Amino acid sequence: MERTTFRGGVHPKEWKEFSKDVPLRVFDAKKDMVFVLGQHIGRPAKPIVKKNDPVKVGQIIAEADGFVSANIACSCSGKVKAIEKRRNVAGAMMECIVVENDGQYEQISDWTKREELSGLSNEDILNRVKAAGIIGLGGAGFPTHVKLAPKDPLAIRYLIVNGAECEPYLTCNDQLMRSKAPEIVEGVEILLQLFQSAVGVICIENNKPEAIMAMEKATAGKNNIHVKALPTKYPQGGERSLIQVVAGMDYPVTKLPADAGCIVDNVGTIYAIQRAVLYNEPLISHVMTVTGEGAAAPGNYWVREGTSFAELLEETGGLKEGAEVKKLLAGGPMMGIAMSSLDVPVQKNNNGLTILTTDEVEQAEAQQTACLRCGRCTTVCPQGLMPQLMASAFEFNELERYEKKLYGLDCISCGCCTFICPARRPLTQMFKQAKAEILAIKRAASEGGKK
Repeated sequence: MERTTFRGGVHPKEWKEFSKDVPLRVFDAKKDMVFVLGQHIGRPAKPIVKKNDPVKVGQIIAEADGFVSANIACSCSGKVKAIEKRRNVAGAMMECIVVENDGQYEQISDWTKREELSGLSNEDILNRVKAAGIIGLGGAGFPTHVKLAPKDPLAIRYLIVNGAECEPYLTCNDQLMRSKAPEIVEGVEILLQLFQSAVGVICIENNKPEAIMAMEKATAGKNNIHVKALPTKYPQGGERSLIQVVAGMDYPVTKLPADAGCIVDNVGTIYAIQRAVLYNEPLISHVMTVTGEGAAAPGNYWVREGTSFAELLEETGGLKEGAEVKKLLAGGPMMGIAMSSLDVPVQKNNNGLTILTTDEVEQAEAQQTACLRCGRCTTVCPQGLMPQLMASAFEFNELERYEKKLYGLDCISCGCCTFICPARRPLTQMFKQAKAEILAIKRAASEGGKK
């Protein structure tokens, strides 16, 4: 029997009405641009420019430093002002390249000349994706050229395109699919050349009828690509959730999606691949949503990498008059990162700025009680974990049990357990801290072994 949804999940209020029907607009920053060198999983990129060097749009200013790493292209023209540590979205000090933006946006190349896919080999495709510095634009930021090079390409049965956009408030991918459906389908066709045994499945939650219609029109007559409308449920866009629905299977937590015969990419990533492969355009911008009760003019934008969040908000309407802002989030309320300041740069995998006038975390803290042992957290966990026991292990500092007996490192920090908990316990925050502590212990042990 075909699966129509994944295990677990919750139904938070969608909050899409603020921006879902606002078309994408280009936002060009006027102020300095800051490029974080470690904005992807793996080793940070290595600078190949120095202070006072002139730069142009599309110029590679930092190159991948190892297999799991990614190039960084400049998104403005001007000159390198500094290479120094600046705060990133999460508040950590990271090495960055600061570029004095001249506002001219002079490009290093013309990206209007198109090449046909028929003239490109698989090696050409992978090299162009790598050169463009493309990473996963819907999640953790895994370098895409690595994902597209599994051990056995012929074992890939499904190319899953993630257009779910299940995070509350965010609507930029909805608008991307409405406006760039043919280009996204071309991106799927590019990847299907790499995976000859696969079919393309474009997954979209059914609360986006316009996007579904646009993608169905763009895939008409293409037998190896189809659109799959999915029930609206969070976290529908999770990698494992999509594989459960499309491939009808679970796979061991120690394995990768490719081991289950699947490659999963966000629609934004697919669009970037189309631009890189057919037009040689590096990743210099992506779509983002500015939204929330505190935003004066919620909307969807093409935002250049390195843009200041503060400038983005200021120049797109700013705060709603009289609004008392309680929380600023990079992303949405379920998996977004709370920001103490907007004076930080946009990174490749940032998909939104949400401005809230209520702080549900603060409210939950005031209402928190002891665990009721109701088991709701377990029923909604899409990973099949046991949050109640994980929380207990964390509280008693049983980190080995947390990791090896309860598989706590498999938590994807989706927030379902926290959302459903009637005791209002900060479960997701506990698990993030547990993971950080375990990984810190592993790093210390590794470094000690090298001495």
